[in-house]
Amino acid sequence: MAFLKFNKSELVNLSYSLKREILGANKTGAYCNTSIVTCNTRRYHGLLAVTLDRFGGDRYLLLSDLDETLVVNGKQFNLGIHCYGDIYEPRGHKYVVDFSADPVPQITYKVGDILFRKSIVLAPDRDQVLVKFEVLESPAPLTLQLRPYLAFRNNHALTHCNPEANPAGTEIPNGARFRLYAAFPDLNLQLSDGKAKFTAAPYWNFNITYSDEYRRGFDCREDLLVPGWFEARLKVGESLVFSASLLEEDPAGLKRRFTACVKAAGEITSYRDQLRRCADRLVTNHNGRRKINAGLSWLYNGLLRETLIALPGLTLYGLQDPGQFEEILDNLIADEQERLFHRTTQVEAPLYMAGILQEYIDYGADEKRVWEKYGGTVRGILESYLPGVRAEVSMQPNGLLWAQKDGVALSWMNAYIDGRAVTERAGYQVETNAFWYNSICFALEMENKWGDAKGEFVSRWTAIRELVKRNYQPTFWNAARGCLADYVDNGGQNMDIRPNQIYAISVKYSPLDEELAPSILRVIDNELVTSRGIRSLSPRDVKYKAVYEGSQRERDLAYHQGCNHPFLLAPYVDISFRVKGPAFWKRAEWLIEGFYADLGKHGVGAFSELYDGDPPHEPHGAISSALSTAALLAVEHMLDKYKED
Repeated sequence: MAFLKFNKSELVNLSYSLKREILGANKTGAYCNTSIVTCNTRRYHGLLAVTLDRFGGDRYLLLSDLDETLVVNGKQFNLGIHCYGDIYEPRGHKYVVDFSADPVPQITYKVGDILFRKSIVLAPDRDQVLVKFEVLESPAPLTLQLRPYLAFRNNHALTHCNPEANPAGTEIPNGARFRLYAAFPDLNLQLSDGKAKFTAAPYWNFNITYSDEYRRGFDCREDLLVPGWFEARLKVGESLVFSASLLEEDPAGLKRRFTACVKAAGEITSYRDQLRRCADRLVTNHNGRRKINAGLSWLYNGLLRETLIALPGLTLYGLQDPGQFEEILDNLIADEQERLFHRTTQVEAPLYMAGILQEYIDYGADEKRVWEKYGGTVRGILESYLPGVRAEVSMQPNGLLWAQKDGVALSWMNAYIDGRAVTERAGYQVETNAFWYNSICFALEMENKWGDAKGEFVSRWTAIRELVKRNYQPTFWNAARGCLADYVDNGGQNMDIRPNQIYAISVKYSPLDEELAPSILRVIDNELVTSRGIRSLSPRDVKYKAVYEGSQRERDLAYHQGCNHPFLLAPYVDISFRVKGPAFWKRAEWLIEGFYADLGKHGVGAFSELYDGDPPHEPHGAISSALSTAALLAVEHMLDKYKED
């Protein structure tokens, strides 16, 4: 990928290379994630993590690492690298001379006169990782030794030396099968070379340290079992493919399979192509049920808020597949009945439903069919906010929604420190009530067109709509500041300058007078907009935290108190185009250029969850975020829409 560039002279510098991560994910819910020099720095890192239904659908890391040793003329050169406290050993990164990411990650090593290349690919349709080794230059034939590091544990956990682990392997064609614990599936390790052999010599590698976890103050050391080593002879021009799979593979077909997987990865010719690739790998199809993964490699599949926000961007603007939009939405509705209709700590999340259906209709879906299919869901969501249904949020006599549950953060700003919410925001929330009004208006519009225009629903909710409209603006508008309160509680307006007010002017049916939008936008432009998204708090606020770094406590203080959140670009750019017209085009283009410039950082070729509030706006959080990817696709869609103008 020509636009993914790396400083080749810096590859041997661990402060450079350990911050850049390889990432692969597939439809089964498996992933491969490590640094570009294959030194694991997170507990989530590993060559093969898979989704296991037998353990409730969580991800489990089976193969943590694979150390390569080249043996030439009796001399050994270990290309692996592990961290033990402050020590890195062996130091295989010193041999790295090149790294490329397209179409799959490739690492080139130079050991004296030997030029050796490793390529890693995750199979798109099964729980299998393939690693290809090639001898590009060598003065003599060499022996390649491969030592697998087995974990067999939840990807959120760590493992340690224990007598329950079974180090014994079972011979299979060109390899061996391992199952450390009886409840797990087999992990089949095989080579394409029929002359390769496996030598059993099990031992525990103790106190491997994950530097990213250490920096954050988490448990960071674990022991991994090495059951022995595989060995094969290679000459110049020859290659070998290693496979780790839940299935026993045909070794004769491993090279063909590797080639097919590389071809399936597709050619990347533009930033838009890369966005689409990221969108595709964030949609899983485990057991034939499509869901959105909120963020690789540690967030979950099928989360309510994240799925609803990301769904149009990923499936409509990215994959251009309305069928996937509906399939994922249908699965979400089936899985989230409790949160959609009864109780949730994400009080605004169910109200996103109306907004994404509006987007779907604007995209070209048949309005009548959409309402016939999803109208009952929208009506049910609205009814659930009436008094006496939800304990955490309820409509008040003024028509507005009051959200409160002591000590609980009932919005997307839901970080906690020592069990206490950083931003509780109890009361009338500006965005929740904007979504509330928009949902009511949408339901009434659809019901008048395609339902019972003279029925009880229309009569009842028309009155509620007028009540909300009458009270929203007086409750939230602050003329002296020229913007909206973030929330209103018994003490009055909270005037923290936050991005939640964007939604009050960006929803299709705004509860505000139209002439207020330019003033609100000016405040947002002046205090929140950066080259890497929208800040979660104005830097003028004493609570502002400029950098997302340090311990868990320090990072939680920054997460919603200054960090940039790229997903907020979608509503911001939308309303900016509507207020400022095509003249905003160049500004919108600038707003996403920085994300493309950062594709060689953090998750290589991926779009990060959040960025520091202050320059240079370093990336953090999930290395491939569904929310960020979807927002950038939505902005690209808007750029196309306004380009001719």
